Amino acid sequence: MCETCGCSEGAETKIVNLETCKTRDPASNHHDDSHHHAHLHDDGHFHDHVHDHDHSHSHASTVLLERDVLAKNTALAARNRAWFAGREILALNLVSGPGAGKTTLLERTVRELRHTLTIFVIEGDQATTNDSLRIRAAGVPVVQINTGSGCHLDADMVARGLAELKPSFGSVLVIENVGNLVCPAMFDLGESAKVAILSVTEGDDKPIKYPHMFQAASLLLINKIDLLPYVEFDLNRCQDYARQVNPAIEIMTLSATTGEGLENWFDWISAPSRREHGGTFPQPLEAVLDLK
Repeated sequence: MCETCGCSEGAETKIVNLETCKTRDPASNHHDDSHHHAHLHDDGHFHDHVHDHDHSHSHASTVLLERDVLAKNTALAARNRAWFAGREILALNLVSGPGAGKTTLLERTVRELRHTLTIFVIEGDQATTNDSLRIRAAGVPVVQINTGSGCHLDADMVARGLAELKPSFGSVLVIENVGNLVCPAMFDLGESAKVAILSVTEGDDKPIKYPHMFQAASLLLINKIDLLPYVEFDLNRCQDYARQVNPAIEIMTLSATTGEGLENWFDWISAPSRREHGGTFPQPLEAVLDLK
């Protein structure tokens, strides 16, 4: 469950492979009180595990369980990260609030770069395959993960998505997370970098209102700058706020609709050093590979 809101408790996750039209509903196979998860082993294969949990815990035990969930997620994320590193896959976790323009930006990115980069996409939403259908129409393989009542993806969901998607060596994997500026900041997916997207229609104080997300992000894309003449948004103040909570964050301004500024974003993804080495790693690779 999510540490702060419990949103994932009882959530039913569904994975839809848009290439094969297969749908997997892990919850339908497990109606008992066990917790079922998959992760990547160093041999490159996905392995399923079942852990039993007693749901009759006290409140204190529930708090410990929440911490345990985050710890297990961190371990699974480390295995995902090692799997990406071994295959030189650049994995990007796109995060934003609803309506910031993640899907429009991703759709345009795919159309522009699919002939020079090998791109795979995992789409995260609570329901529907609307966004994944748009990405598939843009010309790249995509898997949809529907989280039900859950407000974020986690490392186990991504591992399951990878088992369906099977991204190739040296490719770029883009994970579009559920629209939410809170919970996705806490759940590592094993990505090379979090890319936060902020629309000028959301207000220039978002970085200080939701600091954890912007602290976790390596890159901030300020989107919809074509609307600046029509909204109250101080671009300089927003960038100052972002650097206040994360001095190391890179910032780019763009419009996914008009194309303004997109060349900088495309260059960032396509940088040879970033692609060849799978991006930057939040923790030493040696520590990841030693994880049991």
